[in-house]
Amino acid sequence: MEKLKGRRAPLRRSLWVVGVYLLAGWLWITFSDYLAGQWFPDPETLRRVQTYKGILFVLVTALVLFLALMRQLSSDRTMLSLHHHQREEIRQLNQFRESVIERANVWINVLDPMGRVVLWNKAAEEISGYHRDEVLNSDQIWQWLYPNEDHRAKIRGCAEDILRDDGEVVGYETRITTKGGRKRLLSWNSRSLRNDEGEIVGSIAIGQDITDIREAETTIRKRERQLSTLMDNLPGMAYRCCYDEHWTMLFVSSGCRDLTGYEPDEVVNNERVSFAELIADDSKDTILRAVESAIGNAEPFSIEYTIIRKDGRRIWVWERGRAVEDNGDLVLEGIILDISDRKALEDELSELAIRDPLTGLFNRREMTRLLDEEIARAERYGRALSLLWIDFDHFKNINDDHGHAAGDSVLKATSALLADSVRSVDVIGRFGGEEFVILLPEMDRLEASETAERLRRLISETPQPLGNGNTVRLTISIGISVFPDNGTDSRALCAAADTAMYQAKSSGRNRVVLARLAQEAHNP
Repeated sequence: MEKLKGRRAPLRRSLWVVGVYLLAGWLWITFSDYLAGQWFPDPETLRRVQTYKGILFVLVTALVLFLALMRQLSSDRTMLSLHHHQREEIRQLNQFRESVIERANVWINVLDPMGRVVLWNKAAEEISGYHRDEVLNSDQIWQWLYPNEDHRAKIRGCAEDILRDDGEVVGYETRITTKGGRKRLLSWNSRSLRNDEGEIVGSIAIGQDITDIREAETTIRKRERQLSTLMDNLPGMAYRCCYDEHWTMLFVSSGCRDLTGYEPDEVVNNERVSFAELIADDSKDTILRAVESAIGNAEPFSIEYTIIRKDGRRIWVWERGRAVEDNGDLVLEGIILDISDRKALEDELSELAIRDPLTGLFNRREMTRLLDEEIARAERYGRALSLLWIDFDHFKNINDDHGHAAGDSVLKATSALLADSVRSVDVIGRFGGEEFVILLPEMDRLEASETAERLRRLISETPQPLGNGNTVRLTISIGISVFPDNGTDSRALCAAADTAMYQAKSSGRNRVVLARLAQEAHNP
């Protein structure tokens, strides 16, 4: 009906213009002829006036026609310009739609007030699997995307709120079902659309497919939980720290609590204490040299050192780490383990390797090593060194009469008595069986003889426990050799002292004998 009225309007205007022109011409001719006849009765004059009147009519009508045509042409030009401008706007709008809406990598769709789709871009097609021809001017898409009725009602209600109340949603997440049956998670931003009169004419929704993002976040959270679990169950403290004078910790695992006694947040960023403050002073230089060497050689480092725990206890730790670059800065990453038990075991094994298991004194091998060291020192500084070789008299009788357990008890008690009766610089050891050796640094023959005699009397006067509440008396025979009079190496000194000890036994036991000097040995 509107189109029919639009086509009739130019016809009516044209007829109206022709009617006005005919009426004006008829009035001009009728009245102008009448007035000319009244004013000019002379026929010749009347003829000329009518001629001029006709020319005037033609000129006036030509002028009117010219003005009308000019107005019409100007209007047409304006209309053509407007039409061209509109066509350019439409072209640009189409280009915008093609370049922005169609090529956008986000889902864009527009709904009319009835909830029907009027715009469906390529991203919406690719994500949903539904072509625009399937969804335009239809609301069937709601059933396709949200097959669950309750879920669909909730989403549809949200869309209707936007269409009705000019509402807006930001970051609203929904899970759709694609045409291929896959589940995709989308984040929506949606708002209503209004025309120039302010009336709501629909809504626009922009959706971003965040399925992969959420899956990646879930994977990252899972890995973080796994890493956290791994860190929490490490037998020590994993760390990440700055390469600075404070060894500033950027991260420490929960093992920090068991290792140092401090909570992780007390150590990170030196909040309460820096890790450098925990390191024992005698270990700091060793650590610094080891780390610097490893960095210079681009290799990992492994170091053992001691730290002071929060409770003041000193423990041994083993650290394994390496330097890595982080945004242009050098940081250290690694793990620190408590090796105090291992160190204690090593010390115990070391002691067992050099100690006699029964008496706790140095064994034969360690005594020989120490004797070599003392000989080298005595030779370097030109000082004397004496060696006492001790053997228990008739010790076999104790084992035979009271048993080997009683013999062991006597050996332990006697060795302890001897050890307590010499100087702190003196060294006592068990060479085997009931033979004992004592090193007396910086003692000459006379001093060594006095010391040996004192020890002989002490043992003979002190009853020794058998371990069963009873005691037994025993005596010892002692042979003495002196460096360098009786030899310049451990073999010669031991042989000389051993010979002197056997001389003491053969002379009646319970006595001290000095090894003969080299010249004395050749004289009867």
